[in-house]
Amino acid sequence: MKNPTPKLEPTSTLVRLREAAGRRTVLFAGAVLAAAALAPLPAPAQTAPTVQLPDFAELAERVGPSVVNIRTTERVGGGNAGGAGPQIDPNIEEFFRRFGIPLPGRPGPRGPGGPGGDDEQRQRGVGSGFILSADGYIMTNAHVVAGADEVIVTTTDKRELKARIVGSDHRTDVAVVKVDATGLPPVRIGDVNRLRVGEWVMAIGSPFGLDNTVTAGIVSAKQRDTGDYLPFIQTDVAINPGNSGGPLLNLRGEVVGINSQIYSRSGGFMGISFAIPIDEAMNVADQLRTTGRVVRGRIGVTIAQVTREVAESIGLGAPRGALVQGVEKDGPADKAGVEAGDIILRVDGKPVERSGDLPRIVGGTKPGAKSSLQVFRRGETRDLSVTVAEFEPDPQPRRAAASPGSGPQAGTRSALGLTVSDLPEAIKRDLRVRGGVRVDAVDGAAARAGLREGDVILSIDNTEIADSRQFAAVAAKVEKARAVSVLVRRGEWTNYLVIRPNR
Repeated sequence: MKNPTPKLEPTSTLVRLREAAGRRTVLFAGAVLAAAALAPLPAPAQTAPTVQLPDFAELAERVGPSVVNIRTTERVGGGNAGGAGPQIDPNIEEFFRRFGIPLPGRPGPRGPGGPGGDDEQRQRGVGSGFILSADGYIMTNAHVVAGADEVIVTTTDKRELKARIVGSDHRTDVAVVKVDATGLPPVRIGDVNRLRVGEWVMAIGSPFGLDNTVTAGIVSAKQRDTGDYLPFIQTDVAINPGNSGGPLLNLRGEVVGINSQIYSRSGGFMGISFAIPIDEAMNVADQLRTTGRVVRGRIGVTIAQVTREVAESIGLGAPRGALVQGVEKDGPADKAGVEAGDIILRVDGKPVERSGDLPRIVGGTKPGAKSSLQVFRRGETRDLSVTVAEFEPDPQPRRAAASPGSGPQAGTRSALGLTVSDLPEAIKRDLRVRGGVRVDAVDGAAARAGLREGDVILSIDNTEIADSRQFAAVAAKVEKARAVSVLVRRGEWTNYLVIRPNR
């Protein structure tokens, strides 16, 4: 069934309406002029300044030739030629067919062996990229070229060029590829620090393989932490599969980001998209072009966000810094004296406003360099010196929790709704803690706060706990109507929990 066409008034009807309005105007013209002659002249009206919407046409024409389509293929065995391909919605399949776009994941032409041959080329995906230099360096997303056996770059003048992957960094999702060409039109790189929330921006890419598609919107937010390594630029620019790796441009035609992710429940655009800031991407790209890999610093800690509730309960004030949940044994932080439960506030004088700032600051520090750390520990700030190491794949966490029954059977019941017991020396050595008590039973407010049997309590309200006797003494002094911060070790992780006793 076709959609109903909006009803439009015929031109002749509009003419008749205008003629009728004209006759009424003539009848009352004399009266209006007479009244106007006797009335005082009105004060000139103050007109509001007009805001002109941006024209993206010239911008798209100027920058469009610097944006390329990137198509990747992979070799797959030919023996399963009769197998069914991936399931695709019939409406999407019809859309691809009408526009002549190859279906993602569907087999391409057979090799010389034909059906049943040893292998075949299959299109793996479609993405976008933009030209960094006239001699053929192109930036895109790492996920666009990941696992590809062949990368084909198509320019706006319909040239198809084979590209080699210079380097790829999956942590930032940035990759650089190179084509053998000269005289290519490079983009201009912008200054992300000048980008403002509410500013108009434009994207060019290949959504669903539709080359050089232009979309526009505004910057919705900056420094958006999505749990990844970088703080993203959030926009409402329409981004869809295939836009990945394309540029995000300001109105001066400068690249300020790489379109990388979308928030979607359907797989399509829903009004929220994310771009990698170009300054971070260029830092990665320069290293990839020079050495083929990215070198980052690390100090060997596992971190978490500091919540407002925890910050207030331990006397930190505003929620800031990165909470250290775990310290790698014999790692840089361990050797520097960093402990689980510390909150890292500054690195080399740079403030750590949120937990995601720490890996970015440390990652940008040259391995081997000495850095100063300011940490908050039990109500006081301390300065530590750490030697930054080179980033390596994270080691697998070693589960070393005290198992039920490993501590003394007799427990100490506290006013916080906890039954605790002393930790055996062997468990202390295994957990690498000086003291603490094991939770044998939990109920009431402590259970609501998230404590479990087997947890190890290291401190209460910034007071370090050595054994069950000290725990009972500290717990007895806690005001029943006040929130209590408890530093808890669970397996390899350390975190603060806030107990709110019943009033």
